[in-house]
Formats: sequence, C-alpha cells, structure tokens
Amino acid sequence: MCQGLDSLPTTCLERAKELKALFGRFLQKPDLIRHSLKTEKLRLNIDEPLKWKESFENLLSNQYGLCLFRAFLVSEFSEENIAFYLACEDYRTTKTSSKLPPKAKKIYEEFICSDAPREVNLDHETKAITKKNMERPSHCCFNLAQEKIYGLMEKDCYPRFLKSPTYLELSRQVKAG
Repeated sequence: MCQGLDSLPTTCLERAKELKALFGRFLQKPDLIRHSLKTEKLRLNIDEPLKWKESFENLLSNQYGLCLFRAFLVSEFSEENIAFYLACEDYRTTKTSSKLPPKAKKIYEEFICSDAPREVNLDHETKAITKKNMERPSHCCFNLAQEKIYGLMEKDCYPRFLKSPTYLELSRQVKAG
C-alpha cells in the first residue's frame, strides 16, 4: 500500500485528503454540504457527484471524481490500474518523439513486464502484443493494454466505487441538498 501512495502525485494525494475530510464532515453534519461545496477552495459543482454515476467517463474526466476514485482504488489495493491508465494518457500526449522510447520502457517495466512492481492484470496475448509494440514505440503502443485495463475498471472497480459508503453518502447528501 505504501508503494501505491508514494507513487501518487502530491497534488492528487492532497486533493484526496481534502475530499476525504470533506466527505467525512458530510457524514457527520449534513448541513455542511451546501456551504462546503460552494467554497472557493473546492469549486466542486454540486451536481458533479451525480454525473459520476452516469458513466465511467464522466467520473474520470472530472478532477475531483478522478481523485476520489483513485483514493478508493488505493483503499482497495488496486491503484495500479488507474495509475497505468493515466500513465498511458500522459504517454499518448508526449509531443517529442525522442521521449517516447524511455517513457514507454518505464511504463512497460512498471506495469506490464513479469515481476513489474505495479503489474496490471493483462492476459498473455495483450502482454505479447504490447511487448512487440515496444520494439518501435509509437503513441499507440499501449492502446490495447490501456483499453483492457479501462474495461476492467469500468466493469469491476467502477460499480464497487458507486456502491462505496463514501460515494453513496455523498450522492444522498447532494440529492437532499
């Protein structure tokens, strides 16, 4: 678990701590939701948590939703999935082609190869295709692996997140507020 927390960007950890504290206050004092969500510091639109339930994409495209989802995955010891997905997103937006090979190697060694410290759950065929793509790294060399992990999170982690006590209470408070 410590390895997963250490790998989170400081800003995400800070945001997750802020959100956890905020959501904890909601559970204790429901009347705080209106005041807290309107503060300048958080800038969280009160409807955002309800949109997260509409689709996994809505959750990931919202910075607060992403941080809360990531904190949830850390608590479930499966944070490597979102870390891999985000690393692939960052890799795909790399503008300088000379930076692709070292970035690709780092992602591959951290998440895909055998004995990777944060190995994601991929089938043998996907790993083989990704390894082959590593011979000539391009912006799309992780596409298949990223799609598989996205699908895994969407079908497994996302529904559990929506059933988590924190999200259920937050959405209940938003609906009531």
